[in-house]
Amino acid sequence: MAKKASTIFVCNECGYESSKWLGKCPACGEWNSFIEEKAIIGSTNLSKEKNKNRSEIVKLNEVEKKKTFRIKTDVEELDRVLGGGFVTGSLTLLGGEPGIGKSTLILQICNNVKIDGKILYVSGEESAEQIKSRADRLGIKNDNILFVAETDIDNVELALEKTQAKFVIIDSIQTMYSDEITSVAGSVSQVREITARIMKMCKQSGITTIIIGHVTKDGNIAGPRVLEHMVDTVLYLEGERYFSYRILRGVKNRFGSTNEIGMFEMQNEGLVEITNPSQILISERDGNPAGSVIVVSLEGTRPLVLEVQALSTPTVFGMPRRNASGIDYNRLTLLMAVLEKRAGINLSSQDVYINLVGGIKINEPALDLGIVLATASSFKNISIKDDIVVIGEVGLTGEVRNVNMIEKRIKEAEKLGYKTCIIPESNKKLLKEKFKLDIIGAKNIIDAMKYLGLK
Repeated sequence: MAKKASTIFVCNECGYESSKWLGKCPACGEWNSFIEEKAIIGSTNLSKEKNKNRSEIVKLNEVEKKKTFRIKTDVEELDRVLGGGFVTGSLTLLGGEPGIGKSTLILQICNNVKIDGKILYVSGEESAEQIKSRADRLGIKNDNILFVAETDIDNVELALEKTQAKFVIIDSIQTMYSDEITSVAGSVSQVREITARIMKMCKQSGITTIIIGHVTKDGNIAGPRVLEHMVDTVLYLEGERYFSYRILRGVKNRFGSTNEIGMFEMQNEGLVEITNPSQILISERDGNPAGSVIVVSLEGTRPLVLEVQALSTPTVFGMPRRNASGIDYNRLTLLMAVLEKRAGINLSSQDVYINLVGGIKINEPALDLGIVLATASSFKNISIKDDIVVIGEVGLTGEVRNVNMIEKRIKEAEKLGYKTCIIPESNKKLLKEKFKLDIIGAKNIIDAMKYLGLK
């Protein structure tokens, strides 16, 4: 049967296909996300030549495991997130908001990697002069970097054949297109097709590839979700544009852990690694004001000492406001309800604002006790001593629940000179090591508040 063109409608968020336009996507629930595209339907019989290239069926136990070779970047924070560096022949997706520092980080990677072959930087957004200007500002002096401004994937493949590059940057995936797809660049079909071709190219030729992706207003990488499923590693560069600190977070990693983070500071010479983030994040704490408390979070295997600030003030509206910066808003409203019900603190006429200093975002429940105590401190206008650290998850009945890797958290607080640590009672009973600082166990938020003079 001859092939013919047909019109389909594709959800621009998740890639769901429909024969007719729909106001709401039945797969992801997004409204007004369907766009019209051309599809080719008809017979798809495999040729005899294609049948010859089919993969052989083998016993899994007899498969020989190949040694994994990693490419070091000499950027310790990045290598930590990747699990030791880029794996040869891997496909990595780097996402982040505009202006967050993605292109800066990529150029620094290109300058540091040591490989036997050329590095090809493919840009669909900037000219060679723009990239050269940024490279001069960052002090990039690697003669091994080649550049091409191209958006056609066919021309990109020709450039790879000509240069025999072993390390490739695609900036960005949303600007690339293929003539075989009738839709515009950045559409679901184009992104899916381009990613598939890049993946096939890097796997067959052993080319280590990084593709840069734009993000949506929700902070997710634009395009179909299948894009993240196809690549080997997904990295997000996070941070507030008006803060200098950046967090590189691994969301997916087929060759290592996804719990690690890397911390950087944006300076004139580029992204500078922060080897001791705890010291940096609490360095600007001034005095000992009410509504401020020190907590210890854990990102992967790295403990982070952070300052939680709370402000409780009488509301001028009928409904009090709750505002969270750096933590989950729903978690804040839950903890305020627990504080009212279990500790008898009336916040129904108070606006409550919570801020995690440094412009970073943490969703770990071990911050719960710190948020509760900081709010109570602000409400009663009673300061918490600046040599005290609190750690613990708070349940709906007001109990302080245990957290994981408590000894590593306490060691970090001890290293920074804190004298007292309030932790869950259940964690205190299981401690095997002895520490110089005083360990206070709290069964519930009342115990912690009484110790701090807030009850």
